[in-house]
Amino acid sequence: MASENKLSFRFATISAELDKRVVEVALKEARISSCAGSPKLTKRDVKQSEHIVAQLGIEPIVRALKHDSNVVLAGRAYHPSVFAAFPVMHGFDLGLSLHLGKILECAAIACTPGSASDCMLGTLRRDSFELEPLNPLRKCTIASVAAHSLYEKSDPYQLAGPGGILDLTDTRFEQLDERRVRVSGSKHIETPYAVKLEGARRAGHRYVSIAGVRDPVFIAQEAVRDRIADNFVQISPEDYTLIFRVYGRDGVLGPVEPIRDATPHEVGIVVEAVADTAKLPKSICGFARSTMLHLGYPGKISTAGNLAFPYSPSDFDAGEVFEFNIYHLMQVDDPPIFFPMIIENIGHPKEQQSERQPRRHRKRREKQKLPPL
Repeated sequence: MASENKLSFRFATISAELDKRVVEVALKEARISSCAGSPKLTKRDVKQSEHIVAQLGIEPIVRALKHDSNVVLAGRAYHPSVFAAFPVMHGFDLGLSLHLGKILECAAIACTPGSASDCMLGTLRRDSFELEPLNPLRKCTIASVAAHSLYEKSDPYQLAGPGGILDLTDTRFEQLDERRVRVSGSKHIETPYAVKLEGARRAGHRYVSIAGVRDPVFIAQEAVRDRIADNFVQISPEDYTLIFRVYGRDGVLGPVEPIRDATPHEVGIVVEAVADTAKLPKSICGFARSTMLHLGYPGKISTAGNLAFPYSPSDFDAGEVFEFNIYHLMQVDDPPIFFPMIIENIGHPKEQQSERQPRRHRKRREKQKLPPL
């Protein structure tokens, strides 16, 4: 694209993926803790992960900007840091910058009526910031902006991120006019620096079948899982996973659905089978679908099949499936060394360089026995 449009700029790429040896060293040194109730991390979890990324904060982005980068492409990042890095580099308050970034990442969702497809203008000042939607059909109100503090948060007042907590306890919202709101009082509370690790392991291969049913008597049945266990007696239930997602009844909240005594007359059913190889989930999914289709049950009136299939063939190979097995915090004493950066001069004679780490970074890396960047 740069070549076609005759563009010239400095392009920085920041990697967020970690070598497993880095995580293993941190685990051995007891620098990794659980996050949001995740189970204790084990060396086996690290080895089973296909990839492990760390959520970068503002520091790696600031470093790229200080190297005169015009475009920065980063890996997994704490969303507000993408917006906060530039103003913080120029001396603006970290708490206000992060709070503004938290809102700008969702843009007009913080408006009334909310929208995920419109832009928001944020104007950051030394003691506050102002918000204004760019679509004249939308408005920022105290209620809409304050309510956004609940978005993706378990605590409306505090949001933990790399190196600290965004504290909204003393935040104030002021209506400037019909469409603009001013926000002030947001603070950043520094904590021991930690980055969130995210890793996923292969759970197996998945097959899926989708069907609809319109019979409240059939919907109340629970006989299919037992039939499958009887048919695959040579296979341990631990070797596969079979899930029935019933949309129209517990399809969204599942076992925590508070309305338990209502049986709908019509539902959509998603059958999901997962096992280590592709052959086994294909067989289990097909058998489950066939069993439901021809299931006989007390009170049955029809002699035809029980299910209506929107697609043919009815079963889909969904490929490999992965699941989170690392969702933890790793303490670091120098964040930039975990996020290597490459700078390219686009539109100039081909030149690519890996940033040389300051000597103090190299020494610290040797001390922690980490692999070279």
